[in-house]
Amino acid sequence: MSTITLPNGHPLEYVEVGEGAIPLLLVHGYPLDQSMWKPQLEGLEGVQCIVPDLRGFGASCDSPSPTTLTEHADDLAALLDALGIQRAVIAGLSMGGYIAFEFVRRHRERLLGVILLDTSPRPDDEAARAARTTTIDRVRSEGVGPIALALGGKLFAADVTPKLRDTVVSQMALTPRETIVAAVTAMRDRADSRDLLPTLANTPTLVIVGSEDRLTPPDVARAMASAIPGAVLVEVKGAGHLPTLERPAETTAAMQQFLDRLPAGR
Repeated sequence: MSTITLPNGHPLEYVEVGEGAIPLLLVHGYPLDQSMWKPQLEGLEGVQCIVPDLRGFGASCDSPSPTTLTEHADDLAALLDALGIQRAVIAGLSMGGYIAFEFVRRHRERLLGVILLDTSPRPDDEAARAARTTTIDRVRSEGVGPIALALGGKLFAADVTPKLRDTVVSQMALTPRETIVAAVTAMRDRADSRDLLPTLANTPTLVIVGSEDRLTPPDVARAMASAIPGAVLVEVKGAGHLPTLERPAETTAAMQQFLDRLPAGR
């Protein structure tokens, strides 16, 4: 991995893989790290993939995790600056999608396209906010392990292999307690991004969702795609909330087809 120092003085670790005219910024979900994109890094062709570990996660765990999605979005812009990249496609899964919306809100001029995977533009309702607050309290009192185990039971389709489920749960359990608290706070307090959807009319957009996703069901993705003029919707059959890992070939193929239609960037 490589490291940059952000304007705020904190280090950010990232992986850069591949060469091509399209820079692709891949933003991982919660509470994962850049390794959730490993199949795409191995399968995408003609693309320059830039894959950070967000502050607080993975190799960036020594940097304090922001309590707002805005800070994460600005970190991504700083990463592009450090690499001399003016414009890129941003792809975000779940929390990464929430961060992508903030990137649209703050750095729209830097977008070549947007890929939204298993995410939602809606803010948390009152019940969801209360559940996140409960999660914060549980992490503080019980640690990360029980939360990772509970989340692992919701992420995947029913036919997930035990090996994949156990690998992801083990990875999540290594996330620092302070990072979980900060990330859950940021997600709980996120803005309503539904107003952004029509404004993406001139930005090529791909929406991907697992057909068995229980956290952000396909109906959410369909509504989101229908609100974005010209958006392409792909439902990955047999995948839950993590199609990049559950159905990597199908997910990578959908991304490749979308990226192949875009003009060169940088």
